[in-house]
Amino acid sequence: MDPDEAEDRLGVPDEDNDTRWRGFMAEAAAPLPSDTVNGMPAQLCAACVRLLPVTGGSLSLTGGGKRSLMTLCASDDIAARLAEIQYTLGEGPCHSATEMSAPVSAVDLTAGPDTRRWPLFARHAAGAGAGSAFSFPMSHGSHVLGTVDLYNTTPSTLEEPDIRLGMRAADAVGLALAGLHEAQPSEDEQPRVAWWIEAEANHEEVHRAIGMLMVRFGVDAEEAMARLRARAFLLDKTVTELAKDVTGRRDDFRAGD
Repeated sequence: MDPDEAEDRLGVPDEDNDTRWRGFMAEAAAPLPSDTVNGMPAQLCAACVRLLPVTGGSLSLTGGGKRSLMTLCASDDIAARLAEIQYTLGEGPCHSATEMSAPVSAVDLTAGPDTRRWPLFARHAAGAGAGSAFSFPMSHGSHVLGTVDLYNTTPSTLEEPDIRLGMRAADAVGLALAGLHEAQPSEDEQPRVAWWIEAEANHEEVHRAIGMLMVRFGVDAEEAMARLRARAFLLDKTVTELAKDVTGRRDDFRAGD
């Protein structure tokens, strides 16, 4: 994506932050040494992390279902864990940012209002090593494609200029990912890029597990997902991990297991 094109579409930040913004756009658009297409999400994520005063982050796409996300990439283990925690629990800043189409901050995951707003997420996120978390929706037209999810290891806030930069960066990332995916040849011509296939594969594993639970218990998809999340929480597993156990017939949801 050309930096000038993105600036034309997304606007330029306030003059005081112009240098940071241009640095972000230069890094986001920089050629990769190899495997450019598959490395793009990680490069965009890294650019977002360096743009703002945060420790790490991840990129997630909405999967079309209620509170359904699939993680594209993460800068580190804590970021990856936070993304999976939110997917497993169905609560957290990324879900709120998607629903509200607005940035959402959890400035203190150890005490205060955020622990009451997202009690389960706050407890598990703090246990994973995060003290604060921030989510910015990635928009494409009138739709939210997903979120840029960032964190710090200690309680912290983002100032208003940082929030504005984060919003612009998320829109730039959404624009780049949407354009990249739409530009890919059809599956009949060649396989899609690896990062998209992996994300969809994990997501489809969950969908298959939901389908099996719907048949087993005679419930709808929403109830099946609720049961999957509840059991994952009980067993201290992620939804993705438990879904693989279900489809692999290693867990039949017997209460005594």
